[in-house]
Amino acid sequence: MIRKEERPRCAWAVNDPGMQAYHDEEWGRPVHDDRVLFEFLTLEGAQAGLSWITILRKREAYRRAFAGFDPAKVARFGPAQVRKLMQDEGIVRNRLKIESTIDNARAFLRVQKEHGSFDRYIWQFVGGKPLRRLRRTLRDIPARTGESDAMSADLKKRGFRFVGSTICYAFMQGCGLVNDHTADCWKIRKIRGHNT
Repeated sequence: MIRKEERPRCAWAVNDPGMQAYHDEEWGRPVHDDRVLFEFLTLEGAQAGLSWITILRKREAYRRAFAGFDPAKVARFGPAQVRKLMQDEGIVRNRLKIESTIDNARAFLRVQKEHGSFDRYIWQFVGGKPLRRLRRTLRDIPARTGESDAMSADLKKRGFRFVGSTICYAFMQGCGLVNDHTADCWKIRKIRGHNT
């Protein structure tokens, strides 16, 4: 039995305990909870131009600042909340990103109303089940795909912001719409039925 800290992982997750935990417990696991999907959409947008580890370390502060990622509550934020958030050192204090989160919450609610859930809407871009593609190394993982292009275009049409194709592909990876664990990673082995 290989100890948890010695498991072979995707190369991006080997040097930081927080990244290891995120990789092992969340990344690539299919998400069907609307609140969690809104959280990932927000965090991926916040990451634009920054590293994921920066956002991961601010995650709890984001949860506090954005009402536990309840889109109905965030959609009601107004100018006073924006001013308060601009003073919050726990999050990325970028006015465009803060305002986009509020706009995205409102668009998110419209999608829920139209489709019954955001989950039902977003999973249609991959045919309702995770895309599994063999990735030998990190170099084999694209920054965007046809599916992320389509998702990005449709989200933008619906009023979402900070949802370019690269951000959408990172969202797809994080929420398990696509499985991009590399071939040497213990997670891909587990998925294939091999326990290591």
